[in-house]
Amino acid sequence: QVQVVESGGGLVQPGGSLRLSCAASGSIFSIYGMGWYRQAPGKEREFVATINWSGGSTYYADSGKGRFTISRDNAKNTVYLQMNSLKPEDTAVYYCKARVRTPSQNYQEYWGQGTQVTVSS
Repeated sequence: QVQVVESGGGLVQPGGSLRLSCAASGSIFSIYGMGWYRQAPGKEREFVATINWSGGSTYYADSGKGRFTISRDNAKNTVYLQMNSLKPEDTAVYYCKARVRTPSQNYQEYWGQGTQVTVSS
């Protein structure tokens, strides 16, 4: 079993910042990468950012470029999303996805339960 747990969401004013964290634990042989997605009310879940564990390559959706920064701590199996200059349209539940290799050498994806981010004055 693999657990993926997000934290750091909350209420912030427009222009403010938040830092989300996501830790993966359990039966993990290695991690290919971890990423963030979000889902606003009435909308489909969308990609936000992802980072590869080996080499640290990062990819961002256009909506977050220049404002969001994804980073990782390999030793802690943790990924972070630093969000600056937040806008009301960033309001959503933010989900973390871990892409892992299991001890049986299988590729699996695991999602967290999500953390609410609300940007409002």
